[in-house]
Amino acid sequence: MAHIGDLIAEMLAQYGVEYVFGMPGGQTTALHDGISRRTDRIRHILMRDERNAAYAADAYARLTGKPGICDVTVGPGANLLPAGFLEALNASIPMIGIIGELPLDWLTLKEKGIASQGFDQLSFFKTCSKEAYLVPSVTALPEMIRTAFRVATAPRPGPVALIIPHDIFDAEWDEDVLKITVDDRSQKIPYLRSCAPEAQIREAATLIAKAKRPALVCGGGVHGSDATAVVTEFADKLGGLVVTSLSGKGAVPETRDYAAGVLNPLGSKAAIDLIKEADLVIWCGSKVSQNTGMNWTLPMSEQATITIDLDPLEHGRTFRPTVAMLGDVRETVAALSKALPKLPARREWAARIAEVKSACDADKQAEMTSDLVPVQPPRVMNEIAKRLAEDDIMVSDASFAAGWISGYIPARKPGRQFLFARGQGGLGYSVPAAIGAAAVRPDARIVTVAGDGAFSYTIGELATQAQYNQKIVNVVINNGKLGWIQLWQELYFNNVQSAVLETQSVKPGYAGAAQALGLLGIYVESPDDIGPALDRAFAYDGPSVVEVRIDDRATPIHSFKRRLREKADTPFARPGTVYKLRDWKISPDL
Repeated sequence: MAHIGDLIAEMLAQYGVEYVFGMPGGQTTALHDGISRRTDRIRHILMRDERNAAYAADAYARLTGKPGICDVTVGPGANLLPAGFLEALNASIPMIGIIGELPLDWLTLKEKGIASQGFDQLSFFKTCSKEAYLVPSVTALPEMIRTAFRVATAPRPGPVALIIPHDIFDAEWDEDVLKITVDDRSQKIPYLRSCAPEAQIREAATLIAKAKRPALVCGGGVHGSDATAVVTEFADKLGGLVVTSLSGKGAVPETRDYAAGVLNPLGSKAAIDLIKEADLVIWCGSKVSQNTGMNWTLPMSEQATITIDLDPLEHGRTFRPTVAMLGDVRETVAALSKALPKLPARREWAARIAEVKSACDADKQAEMTSDLVPVQPPRVMNEIAKRLAEDDIMVSDASFAAGWISGYIPARKPGRQFLFARGQGGLGYSVPAAIGAAAVRPDARIVTVAGDGAFSYTIGELATQAQYNQKIVNVVINNGKLGWIQLWQELYFNNVQSAVLETQSVKPGYAGAAQALGLLGIYVESPDDIGPALDRAFAYDGPSVVEVRIDDRATPIHSFKRRLREKADTPFARPGTVYKLRDWKISPDL
């Protein structure tokens, strides 16, 4: 006799889900049994930590547009999901968490774990999900699964928690009584598309035609709308500056003359400098967060603005746009592009973009070819970039890794080939996200970059990479410290020492740990050895770790670089100094 685990597995398969990422428990074993009967259509990938299941599902969703599915058991399994759920919620990534629960008639005993592992899971997930549901009966379950897919994929996408009691999971499924139907519209994002009204399109087109120095800022919403081809065509026609957020990297090819890189304190100096000179800024699928908005100093008061977003709450959140265009990015940009008159060449603006980019590129080239020891991270990124094939995927961890990737590895074609943990910016994203990416793209090479601090968070998932023999190259840039925090403390708190990850006698070896877990492990200290080490890793039939010892003073943050130069003569901060919020230009958790 089939059980409800079979029903859930069958519905997931009919929705086109190929992989479920998670950790089984007694309360959810029926789901795993159901999946095991359908391995020709759907498979389960066993993670070492439930938190990482959400990160793997997140990467799967970013690359496919389908909701990433993760499963956890009640209690200690469930309480590890919020980090990944919040990443997906803030980054607008569709996800469904299938979460075990106590039997229905035990729910009054959940407080204080009187019933083992019990707690108020529904209230808990309400705080970190787009929506959370507790399934009340077997009869209600199919419709609630359909609702979970619809809510996860509908504007604005996000994670949905589906909490299923143990007795419902284990109940018998009478296929003649409980029929399965799925809604193919909610198999992937966007669930529905809309377009901004014609009056707004005409108004925006007029504003663009009048601008002398237009700029386009592309956020993650461009990828969420599968709009990179349309946006690139629009950018070609615009004749202005184009920059992206970290999540928007790849919205246009960064090989174009007008592309100046990532707008972020971690990103491109050319982007930061040039955006201030624009007289019109078009924010396309961007929520104008603290970091893309450069601590909300952008847009400047004298700049005209256009916002293009499917979420009505994003228009006017931090500034009042000159023209607010409510609609799906792909549909709205296509309509706007069609409505544009013949635009002027804007040669002066193009020349200025080229001038600033050229000056910045000269400095970058020196960093990328540096023979200094300890190794400079841009040299590592340069060697990675040389070896990336067209369909390979880069996965960044949080902190400095995001800056090194965004600034020194270009997006050569439009599309989502760079995954950044920017919803929450939490450490530990890259290794588990690579597992999800490798499941989706088994023929591509997945390359991760993480500092030693971030890599330490999820080192156990290397065993998962090895178990599934995934083609992943994990690059660890090891400076023996939490680099961001160390420099923050030095610059603003006169060198408080609480970010050191090693001692003279104890230095964790990440390549050695990888070797012990079944991966190829390579340790590098010399710049000349980086290329050969990466060649071995890229040629290896399985996962690898390349650990590179880097300069512990290296930072991609331009203001940090400036402060380090100034510090010898004029320290920025002294013990006991108190700063107001407006004095802090960069978040320590960026």
